[in-house]
Amino acid sequence: MSKYLDVVTAEHNPAQKKIDRAVIWLHGLGASGHDFEPVVPQLGLADDMAVRFIFPHAPKRPVTVNGGMVMPAWYDILEMSLERKVDVTQIETSSQQIRDLIAREIERGVKPEHIVIAGFSQGGAVAYHVALSHPERLAGLMTLSTYLATNDNIEYSAANRDLPILIEHGTHDPVVPVMLGEQAQQLLASKGYNVEYHTYPMAHQVCMPQIQNIGKWLNTVLA
Repeated sequence: MSKYLDVVTAEHNPAQKKIDRAVIWLHGLGASGHDFEPVVPQLGLADDMAVRFIFPHAPKRPVTVNGGMVMPAWYDILEMSLERKVDVTQIETSSQQIRDLIAREIERGVKPEHIVIAGFSQGGAVAYHVALSHPERLAGLMTLSTYLATNDNIEYSAANRDLPILIEHGTHDPVVPVMLGEQAQQLLASKGYNVEYHTYPMAHQVCMPQIQNIGKWLNTVLA
């Protein structure tokens, strides 16, 4: 049995060069790796970039807040309060699976400083945990409509203390209140991180102006 998660991949490589950049992008609860695949052509990435997008599928597991229903989930959500009590052990297990994907990209010739970790909603909580604790310098961290679930459990990595971080959230999000995005931004800024924070008049989703901004940010951090 492979240690690697099943993934969907997409490439941006108009110049047909050797791939030397990567974005590992985690979906939200109950979704799949196909969720953000259609976004890649809309990002407006530079023509001279050769980027592999990796969209892993979360394992299926029972989710307490959904009555124990089995669905794709990076970890169990135990309650829907603002504190968002979660299964930290499962977050750490999922984080290791993402680190395995980082290692595979490095084996393929992508330097760690050219790898972005991204995540939406539940995937964003794992992305925080992975990138902020990763021992090698990364290109950036992008978190969408999510929250920092494991601040008390992260061993913050010195290598990523100046990591560019993009946090984006919908002001009308009924699933993950915008307050949680603000809390993450304020916490990380207080720790000295380089955080770019944007909100959009939307619910728990992405929108076209946001996708265009993500593209601009990726063009910068992957340059």
